[in-house]
Amino acid sequence: MIRQISRRSLLKATGATAGAAAVAGGTATPAAAAGAYAHPGLLHTGSDLGRMAEKVGKGATPQTAGFARLTANRHSQSAWTANPQATVHRGAGSPQNYAILYNDIHAAYQNALRGHVSGDDVHLDTAVEILNAWSGKLTGLAGSADRFLAAGLYGYQFANAAELVRDHPDFDLARFQEMLSTVFGSLSDDFLVRHNGAVVSNYWTNWDLTAMACVLATGLFCDDRAQVARAVDYFKHGEGLGSVQNAIPVLHDDGLGEWLEAGRDQGHALLGVGLMGTFCEMAWNQGIDLYGHDDSRFLKGAQYVAKWAMGGEVPFTAGTREKGAVNGWSGSETVTEAAPVDPAMTRPVWAMIANHYTRRRDQDASYLTRIAARSGPEGGGGDYGPNSGGYDQLGFGTLAFTRDRAVVRVTPSASPSGGARPQGGSSTGGLAATGSDDLLGWAAATGIGALAGGLLLLRRRGRSAE
Repeated sequence: MIRQISRRSLLKATGATAGAAAVAGGTATPAAAAGAYAHPGLLHTGSDLGRMAEKVGKGATPQTAGFARLTANRHSQSAWTANPQATVHRGAGSPQNYAILYNDIHAAYQNALRGHVSGDDVHLDTAVEILNAWSGKLTGLAGSADRFLAAGLYGYQFANAAELVRDHPDFDLARFQEMLSTVFGSLSDDFLVRHNGAVVSNYWTNWDLTAMACVLATGLFCDDRAQVARAVDYFKHGEGLGSVQNAIPVLHDDGLGEWLEAGRDQGHALLGVGLMGTFCEMAWNQGIDLYGHDDSRFLKGAQYVAKWAMGGEVPFTAGTREKGAVNGWSGSETVTEAAPVDPAMTRPVWAMIANHYTRRRDQDASYLTRIAARSGPEGGGGDYGPNSGGYDQLGFGTLAFTRDRAVVRVTPSASPSGGARPQGGSSTGGLAATGSDDLLGWAAATGIGALAGGLLLLRRRGRSAE
């Protein structure tokens, strides 16, 4: 029996992504109608989704093992029912209910990803039901300073779940964009400007990075170029500890870049690396190369954390950060050595980073390669314990980011407003070895990716019809 082409695949195939997706959601904003960004285009492009489906369909290793982890997770089941709240509280002193939110977000993301890979629309429908339920009820985040963590973490995750179904005919795109901007994006934007009234170094690296990821994801999802530009500029030049030079303040002669939060603890360092990788990947998929910024500074920091997290000896430079409130109390904290680690601790953060540097760019990243192999196949929310830390990453990197070794490399431009294009003469990019997936990624960022992604999805759906 031949399966009919769904409306969302047809929208992708026509190349109408941003504008048509907004129409499918009910209202086309001027920026969306103008096609400001390629969609899907946060953590996963159309070519990424096509690659996952093709690899799993062929029983390829290790993608099939990664997909098995997805289908085994209770959040990826199509029977999941949302439990939306009007106000979400996170932090001491409030009736905390934020676990309801992050469980529903991961259910939406996992169902959407599973639907794209398997071709089973029932999972896409479930994701849409969850997302619509929340955008129809949630009005605010409350609690202690931890509300900023909730805004950042769950904002970027919400955006990624919704990006996978933005052209679904039942998804209320305009309403979700409004919720994402007013409830999550605005709070994260405010944190990067005011840091909750504290001195700029009061909050560790991962606080900034959660806010940065949310601001970038919200800007991309809502086709807001100014917001994207602010996020990218903060990555490069921000005063807080989340900017790349403050998160990785010291470069060592052995090629490793000291990760600031290695002096704090292992869990938060893994969180920070995962968030910076997420930030770089979302930017890359829109033609903004932050992976290679400052001579691949992030690579050096990720290599450092990978070596340290596996129990290796790493250099550490003592440092003091100022703490306190602006025009209020003040203090400081000095860290003199890297914190102890448990080599068995893992989070689903490594496959994405390792595959970018070793497969897209063909760069040497031995520690990343080793830790990614040890951590795979990566699971997602619900596979790393019941507490919030186990839900800080969307995960499933073995499935989502494992790619073939490069043939022709395409490096995106570094401009937050420009599309990706082949470049040469860079120590971190240029036209060298990269895979066909990246050519499709380049096409996505230059505006023809909607057609490329659509054709891949049509090909997947045609295969599933047989």
